[in-house]
Amino acid sequence: MIRKIYFVLSLVLLTSCGEYQKVLNRGSIEEQYKMAVKMYEAKKYSKALRLFEKVTPAYRTKPQMERIQYMVANSNFNEKNYSIAGYYFNRFSQNYPKSSKQEEADFLSALSYYKAAPVYSKDPTDTNKALESFQSFIDKYPDSPRLAEANKYYNELQFKLETKAFEIAKGYYITAQTDSRNYRAAITAFDNLITDYLGTRYKEEALYLRFKAAHDFAMKSIDRKKEERINNALKAYEKLKRNFPESKFKKESEEMLDVLNKEQERIQQLIVNSKS
Repeated sequence: MIRKIYFVLSLVLLTSCGEYQKVLNRGSIEEQYKMAVKMYEAKKYSKALRLFEKVTPAYRTKPQMERIQYMVANSNFNEKNYSIAGYYFNRFSQNYPKSSKQEEADFLSALSYYKAAPVYSKDPTDTNKALESFQSFIDKYPDSPRLAEANKYYNELQFKLETKAFEIAKGYYITAQTDSRNYRAAITAFDNLITDYLGTRYKEEALYLRFKAAHDFAMKSIDRKKEERINNALKAYEKLKRNFPESKFKKESEEMLDVLNKEQERIQQLIVNSKS
């Protein structure tokens, strides 16, 4: 009995595959469209996409095109072609602004780019697209039931960019240990992070490392350049202290401050001696 059931199921599958191939290769445009919808509704998205690719030129100016564009976008989403899905959902929204599916398409476009976004260390193109798309969605649909979800994804993406900026700045500081030219780059990168992401979770550590970079830069400089660089480091310390008076880096910072003050006294004495 079980053998017979398997045989019948296999026969149905073979017939179905044969029918699909026949329509794909030799079917009329109308037959291919109907088969594409059938495959889509059966969640056979890869097969549906092959057929939609064939019929799209013929339906470009017809009413069915609205449905085709949405199914193409959704098929790509389900096939995990997320960058392509984001593009097609966005096109659907632009081409059919009065569609009942516009809000859904706008959200899914942003979600597609979110899913396409790589880890923070890689090219942030899709991350930026996702951020822009979610910001647009939040502005466009302030009463949407998807608003909380959109804000959650937006914050995750923002943190990903903050992490990238922080790691770049930290990378400059680490390499400055062997190439002192990178101290300037590290200081600038930490400043940019703090300015670009005002509420960043990295602010305390970034201010500390920014001070540390300024401290190291000053201490490794030749005497005639130390006065200005020490002053800059002291300003960096004051900024850290002002923002985080009980910082977890307080002990290390005060030790560096003591070193800077002593070195400043030495440099000032050298200046006095040179004038006398």
